[in-house]
Amino acid sequence: MYQRSTHFNNESTEERNIHLGIDLWSAAGSSVICPLDGIVHSFNNNTEIGDYGPTIILKHSIKKETFYTLYGHLSLESIENLKIGMPFKKGNQLATLGIAEINGDYAPHLHFQIIKNIGDYRGDYPGVCSQSNLDFYKDNCPDPNLLLKIKI
Repeated sequence: MYQRSTHFNNESTEERNIHLGIDLWSAAGSSVICPLDGIVHSFNNNTEIGDYGPTIILKHSIKKETFYTLYGHLSLESIENLKIGMPFKKGNQLATLGIAEINGDYAPHLHFQIIKNIGDYRGDYPGVCSQSNLDFYKDNCPDPNLLLKIKI
């Protein structure tokens, strides 16, 4: 799936093909709800083929622990009126899902990811990694189901 894009694969880097988040498939326009209180850390329209398209990253602080959640493949309208530091409450609508033409050429879905240390990233963070970086990303990007609690 990622081989179609030079964003994930080029001759100078190792292939990135291990997915780090969870994808939740739903219709374009579906609401994306905040799983917990947070503030807007950053947002961006990541326009490469195979990338996230419109993306929002929230910053959360719980019991002196700070971490981030990433929401990718959103609608353009989702990022139009955002401001850094804007608060969102648990249960509030954060965004809506986008169409394939604006969200990296994927069928409508949400890419949801938890990030412990976001470093210098703004409005973007790797959602797939290479085998050689897997240990780092497994530690830095905990299982998203810790928050979502989806039962299979």
